[in-house]
Amino acid sequence: MDEVRMVREGYPEPAPPTARAVARAKALLDEPPRRSPARLRWGLTGALAAAAAATVAITLAGGNTVVGGNAPGGGNGGGNAVAQPETVNLDAKGAILAAAEKAERQPTGNYWYVDQIDGQSYIMRPKTGTYAITGAHSEMFSWWGAKSGMGEGHYGRDLPAHPLTAQDAALWSKDGSPSSFRVWSGDHYYTYTAKVQKWQMDGPERGTDPRGGGGGFVGAPGMSVEDLQNLPADPAKLAERFLSDKAVAKRMNPKGIAGGSREGMRLPPSVKISLVGALAVNPVPPKVRAGLMRALADQPGIHAIGRDTDPLEREGVALASDDRATTVTGEYGGPKAERGTYRSRTVIIFDERTGAALSVQDELTKPGGPYSEMKPGFVINYIAYRSAGWTDARPKPPAELPFS
Repeated sequence: MDEVRMVREGYPEPAPPTARAVARAKALLDEPPRRSPARLRWGLTGALAAAAAATVAITLAGGNTVVGGNAPGGGNGGGNAVAQPETVNLDAKGAILAAAEKAERQPTGNYWYVDQIDGQSYIMRPKTGTYAITGAHSEMFSWWGAKSGMGEGHYGRDLPAHPLTAQDAALWSKDGSPSSFRVWSGDHYYTYTAKVQKWQMDGPERGTDPRGGGGGFVGAPGMSVEDLQNLPADPAKLAERFLSDKAVAKRMNPKGIAGGSREGMRLPPSVKISLVGALAVNPVPPKVRAGLMRALADQPGIHAIGRDTDPLEREGVALASDDRATTVTGEYGGPKAERGTYRSRTVIIFDERTGAALSVQDELTKPGGPYSEMKPGFVINYIAYRSAGWTDARPKPPAELPFS
């Protein structure tokens, strides 16, 4: 069931103001004074509390005041996360719309960059106590010129495996602070280490690609930076182009071969969230980024859940998919401790002040299998966007690690 629509029908908004008007009021209420020249600051920080803005939204819209999501400041691993009610309400939806208003007003520049971190959680089970680590841990930094001929650059590095939360770190220390971790990964054992790797060049630099970003964008195959700049900002048009059944059929059968399309093929809500997360950190105009947020918030099976925290400990407002079951069997010879069924959902978190995508993460909703000792809210895997934005100078990857 589309719970957003259910709430809309159960708690109709008065004609004036509309949800869009509520979002604009919230955005204006807590927007910091503009500075000149307007230029995107490097880095994304945690979102500020929006209690005052939420109060305005409640007053205007007359909505439910309960907001779901993880408790602010609670860790996501090692059993630290506290499950909260998943109440879908107009206030949570309004927070997303307000963030979209902020995204719409962000400045642009000559170069777009994105700093992305991927991580997978693994469970260590020594006699001294079970704890979680982040492994399969890497960072990718890319930039593109806004116009053809301005070039592009791509870098990558492996990041050290490390305990997921402070509680995990304490149990890791109790385990003797090992610098390597042997884990079961899919169908084999693998060892991750705490070794630091330097940045390595993965693609063109110094303007060697005359297209300046001629393709390869996730969710937008074959599109250049200039193509992305010409996308529509209307949420309905964006949904039709990227999230609809028609869009899926076109991806599966791009040449329109008779009998080649897959009837009934649909994007699951979790995939839609991941796709919009990737599109939102492509070099699209601010209004398009805002349109993508609005389009995603209206998709069936995707719900506003209030506030949540990403693996970089940044808090923001979030959308989540319906949860789903995953069963791990012994088909590939995995240890018994890794087998069983758990349930999880996909969550996307947005910076409340700027509308920037902070992370897309799979969160545990019902413990079981490899995560039987974890609690709801535990982050199973993630893509965190350390920073992304437009700048006037050619960007460079950061020297410092994202984790202390």
